Amino acid sequence: MNPRILIVYYSATGNVASLAHAIADGARGASADVRTRRVSESASPEAIANNPRWQEYLNRPNLDPLVTLDDMTWADGIAIGSPTRFGGPASQLKAFLDTTGGMWMKGELLEKVCTAFTSASTGHGGLESTVLAINNHCYHWGSLIMPLGYPNNHILKTTGNPYGSSHVARSGSTPDTDSLTAAEIQGARLAKVARELRIGRAKEEPS
Repeated sequence: MNPRILIVYYSATGNVASLAHAIADGARGASADVRTRRVSESASPEAIANNPRWQEYLNRPNLDPLVTLDDMTWADGIAIGSPTRFGGPASQLKAFLDTTGGMWMKGELLEKVCTAFTSASTGHGGLESTVLAINNHCYHWGSLIMPLGYPNNHILKTTGNPYGSSHVARSGSTPDTDSLTAAEIQGARLAKVARELRIGRAKEEPS
């Protein structure tokens, strides 16, 4: 009954990727089978070259595999992440999510558990609105939305974002311990909820 958790994300400079890996660690710690996948980059080489951190990230030799629709089918729970782009998810992530129309038509994403995470360069740069915008896809899929909330953890109660784990990359900073801890908690909680649903469905199946 190990839940199957997919973390699918877009990352330009690596911050969202770091949160994704922390969510994966939290899910694995809760005995989940985990796939961590990124969406493809579609920005022009010229745009990427103008940002050294963007280019550096894409030059890393150990980038996660690209996500496929089969990964979506496989998963019981899905964590979806993107940096903020004017208060919403990056076009690269949305382009992939928009390819799930066929799955939506067949009801293949019904009752999967979804949660979202993000990063922005400022504290009021659209963290909450990006998570909410990502969740719009999940509503249409008929999935179940799992917010991070405020579980019994002092970090979340003082600096947490109840919509989903997030990082404020002031002056180009990378995710700190608090942000990564929040992401791990989100991953563990996603695995727990997905497991309970799997157990419940198994009980309903005819013997």
